[in-house]
Amino acid sequence: MKLHRQIIRAARQGLLAAILATTLNTLVSAQDAAPAPIEEPVKPKWERSASLGLTVTQGNADTILLTSNILGLRKWDKNELRLSADGTYGQNQSTTSNESIRGSAQYNRILFNDRAFFYGRADALHDGIADVEYRLTLGPGAGYYFIKSDKTTLSAEAGPSFVTEKQGDIDNQYAALRLAERFAHKLTDRARVWQSAEVMPQVDDWDNFLVVGEVGIEADLTEKLALRAFIQDTYDNAPALGRNKNDLKLVTAIGYKF
Repeated sequence: MKLHRQIIRAARQGLLAAILATTLNTLVSAQDAAPAPIEEPVKPKWERSASLGLTVTQGNADTILLTSNILGLRKWDKNELRLSADGTYGQNQSTTSNESIRGSAQYNRILFNDRAFFYGRADALHDGIADVEYRLTLGPGAGYYFIKSDKTTLSAEAGPSFVTEKQGDIDNQYAALRLAERFAHKLTDRARVWQSAEVMPQVDDWDNFLVVGEVGIEADLTEKLALRAFIQDTYDNAPALGRNKNDLKLVTAIGYKF
């Protein structure tokens, strides 16, 4: 009888030890399998730069003048926002020889295949020498990236626009068609080129149209500073009375990234 009790007691102790071992193993496994702390996603940052440089113009003004430019680009999820503003001012023998300021804002919403997108765009212009008191352009549209990689992008855009302007003594409002393309390519980690072109004819008067083009190159001098050179050309087929149709600017500038 005493032997029987000892056997039962030993069995109980063995069972208890087995239960404790199993519990400990389960706790350790659960701790090892616990998920790692979730890292907060990196918030999108603005890519911003400003430049100041020397400009040579031919057309309505043949002068040497100063130019400034500010660019901003932000990308997040399926959204892109591009902002830009530039201005020129110059004098020739105490007479204003160039006076212009231009700004633009464009928002892109990328669609399902990461290449097609819808956009909304606004442009504003004042050019005292070309006798454009103001020109405001608003419109939506659609675009497509034919090339979209870390080194190269090539896109085309098309859409309707509404234009309101005061050119000379004439106030005018009209509907226009906007056709545009944009190209950018990184030559190296420190150098890049870009090109853009835009055509905007009035839908009920094809003799009234604008063509704006730009081509440039930029090379980094330091992490923050870059040397930038570009050509801007604006062709207005229906300019103000007594003004030339074409304005060409050759710009060299030092850019600062911030």
